[in-house]
Amino acid sequence: MAHTVTPRVRTLVLLLLAVAGALLAGAAPASAHAALTGSDPGQGTVVEQAPRQVSLTFSEAVSLTGDSLRVFDPKGERADNGKASGSGGTTYAVALHSGLPDGTYTVTYQVVSADSHPVSGAFTYSVGAPSATTVSVDQASGDGPVGRLYGIGRYVSYAGFIVLVGGCAFVLACWQRGSGVRAVQRLVVSGWVALTAATLGLLLLRGSYTTSSKVADVFDLELLGQVLQTKTGAALVSRLLLLAAGALFIAVLFGAYDKREGQEKRDLALGLAIGGGAVASGLAASWAMAEHASSGLQPGIAMPVDIVHLLAVALWLGGLSTVLVALYRAPAGTPLDATAVRRFSRLALGCVIALVATGTYQAWRQVGTWSALTGTRYGQLLLVKLGVVALLVGIAWLSRRWTSRLAEPPVETAIAKKTVRTGAGAAVDTGADADTDAGSEPGSEVSATSGSDGSDSGTTPARAAQLARQRAAEESARRKQARDADPQRAGLRRSVLAEASVAVVVLAVTTMLTSTEPGRTEEEAKAATAAAAAAPTSGAVTLDMPFDTGGEDGKGLVRVELDPARVGGNEMHVYVERPNGRAFDVPEVKLSFTLESRDVGPLPVVPDHITTGHWSASGVQIPMAGDWTVAVTVRTSDIDQTTVDKNAKIG
Repeated sequence: MAHTVTPRVRTLVLLLLAVAGALLAGAAPASAHAALTGSDPGQGTVVEQAPRQVSLTFSEAVSLTGDSLRVFDPKGERADNGKASGSGGTTYAVALHSGLPDGTYTVTYQVVSADSHPVSGAFTYSVGAPSATTVSVDQASGDGPVGRLYGIGRYVSYAGFIVLVGGCAFVLACWQRGSGVRAVQRLVVSGWVALTAATLGLLLLRGSYTTSSKVADVFDLELLGQVLQTKTGAALVSRLLLLAAGALFIAVLFGAYDKREGQEKRDLALGLAIGGGAVASGLAASWAMAEHASSGLQPGIAMPVDIVHLLAVALWLGGLSTVLVALYRAPAGTPLDATAVRRFSRLALGCVIALVATGTYQAWRQVGTWSALTGTRYGQLLLVKLGVVALLVGIAWLSRRWTSRLAEPPVETAIAKKTVRTGAGAAVDTGADADTDAGSEPGSEVSATSGSDGSDSGTTPARAAQLARQRAAEESARRKQARDADPQRAGLRRSVLAEASVAVVVLAVTTMLTSTEPGRTEEEAKAATAAAAAAPTSGAVTLDMPFDTGGEDGKGLVRVELDPARVGGNEMHVYVERPNGRAFDVPEVKLSFTLESRDVGPLPVVPDHITTGHWSASGVQIPMAGDWTVAVTVRTSDIDQTTVDKNAKIG
């Protein structure tokens, strides 16, 4: 019966993995966890003169490389000096060359957010007037085949971690006899291999994933060296070192531990539990230190909570996969007993409680508001995950009902051991519990029989051994049939299979969540963008003030233009004209800003002389909004000067 069920199970598992792959393929691999909230010059704006630099402001701190910020002129040539820098906050800038022509400029950015995800994009601004441009923006980081491979690697690494940690924990805490079951050994080793291979793949793909997204750059040693200096690179290398320790743990668990008995085995189990717990916690920390938990709100609390959450998932779902394998593939001589199932049921209940507690905190931290729960992609995925997890808990409750009904397998009388005398005169055991699934042939421990009088019965030793193997195989098949015929055990197998099927979908949705911008971050970025867009609603302020210094040729008009006339940095231009409207090149012009209602100022500004009758100053800082008095001092000779002022609403 086991041979008729196993292909069906294998097909179902492959189908579920395909569905999970389709879910992952539909997810955007490079969601922006840090969002661009502002820039100077602003997106789509037209400025009169070429700026000295271009600055970008993000919703959180990001990591830069030399080419993270690039500016291209209308002909597609680099207009920046290639040295992007930040001041320790969330604003980053790159200086521009001097003497740039008028036209439309393209700004591209390619950075890495604090939670390790790449962020890229582009926008344009114009100098003088918009123009045609020949710039074509490169493929965004995280896209293409490299992005898809990176997403698959993330899924495989999560799955490998769950199977590895959950399988080992199930053997140590629930089913010590499972350490000698070949199918369980293969499952755990497969988890270790999957996690190790995925981690190596992620390490190689990381450089291309966060920069060019080109397959050819996967084996670029320079990029790999840059990755090793990042937080994510350190986390991946730490994971590989912990997996080396995990290999030793697996060797002891399925080697020396299986051969120990009594107190010696209990002492070794304690040591394995302590060492394995440390390795598993370290592996979980390699995710917590490089992803969502390490950035944003309360990282000191979020990282330990994330570790507990990952461990609870691994103990529950990894143990579940081990139960599934044991129910279908455990040999007749070592069946999964009711005691082990009940122990796991209690362990799973504790994991569910831990998941509810840690998941509630994580949801509050990543979503923040009810509107983000329904109005952002992260919140919507979280609702999907909650629904699937609720279904999983419901099926688990059904499994607990089957567990309560499960009885120990019937104790069969020992099969009579027969002995035959071989040509060498040696005798061996018939091996009633021969395991056809454990890699040894049925009856390999069986020996031939001899007549009661000590003489050969006419059967050759080879023929006797063959008959013994046949009898052992028949007995093993009979015991498997008796085991599989138990209706309670069959019901448990079906419910566990359904539970594992839903768990695959939970894992897929969880992987999608880790590569999606948190709802709280998305809403904060939208609010910051809206605030930045709303700030310059007053528009540029233009003030015309006639003056008369009292001396010869001392009359004229001073015009002050402040753009965008808001709190923060502003561009200021000052023009001086004669009464006939012609440019007037006076010896000196000075300005000051005073906010009398708040007792702020005067704040002096000395503009630079640009050309005849034109002065300019960039980065004029207005500390707060209000009705400011703008005073201009004009000197027309060594002794003739005057100060005129006018009020302006700024901010």
